[in-house]
Amino acid sequence: MATTNQQHQLQLRQLAELLLAVAGESVTVMKRNAPERALKLKRHDEWDIYLEFLKVMFNLTDRLSALYLPIKTQPQFMDSLEDAVTVQLKNVLEPAFGSGADQTEVMLTVGAAVAESRQTYERYRFLVTEQNPVRDEMLKDFGGRVADSMGIAGNAQVSSAASLCASAVIPAIKAILAGDPPPVAAVGAATSVATHLPPAPPQLTPVPEPQGPTGAEITLVSVMSTVAGEEVETRWGLHPRFRQDLPPEDIQRIAKLMNRVAKILGERYASVAFSDEWTTWHRAGHA
Repeated sequence: MATTNQQHQLQLRQLAELLLAVAGESVTVMKRNAPERALKLKRHDEWDIYLEFLKVMFNLTDRLSALYLPIKTQPQFMDSLEDAVTVQLKNVLEPAFGSGADQTEVMLTVGAAVAESRQTYERYRFLVTEQNPVRDEMLKDFGGRVADSMGIAGNAQVSSAASLCASAVIPAIKAILAGDPPPVAAVGAATSVATHLPPAPPQLTPVPEPQGPTGAEITLVSVMSTVAGEEVETRWGLHPRFRQDLPPEDIQRIAKLMNRVAKILGERYASVAFSDEWTTWHRAGHA
């Protein structure tokens, strides 16, 4: 595969780490959204879910990189990202299999995921940085594929959670491509960007297990801060199913309270994010 300029090496490494970390963490989030089904999942089922997240994130990265890179170098950059993901995934396998981990198998696995990503998602035409019906349609399609991989086709909660996980990673990918410290999404059913890579997949190594009893944690209200240059934006959100169950007056009370919380936490995050002591703090984004 093609190589890329030295100036892109850091971005490629950060993107590869991000994609693998979010894919692994997302598997845990999906299992928490379907605890009964999670008990029946086999290793290959979890690997299929893991790959679905890699596929959609490759597509999102492809779309975002087209906004930041010259047309002539963007395809080469994406080829190099495929190489970087292969290297990172092999590094994840080595603790379990030592230096005997088959890089050819890893390369073929990643290559097949990229090819299927293009075949599945390139037909959707939209600007990835904007909310629009076509983007929502693609993410809904992706959520359905995740539910299918879990053997619970049509499960609205899992589909919605998967869509949130995918959309939550967009600001982090965008930040890396822009040369900024990547923010961390803390969304209810969506995943936080993990600071560690997941264990390897089935026939390679298992996807990580939840950090507590399956289904024991469901985040109903979340706050997220993102950095763009010298600006900090802090947002809060409710789990979609939680919002549906609330009467309008309760939503108004929560909104009033959370606006105050977001303001306080956002100011605190800004003071920390721009301090000299945290100039290398790339993974922190939780307000």
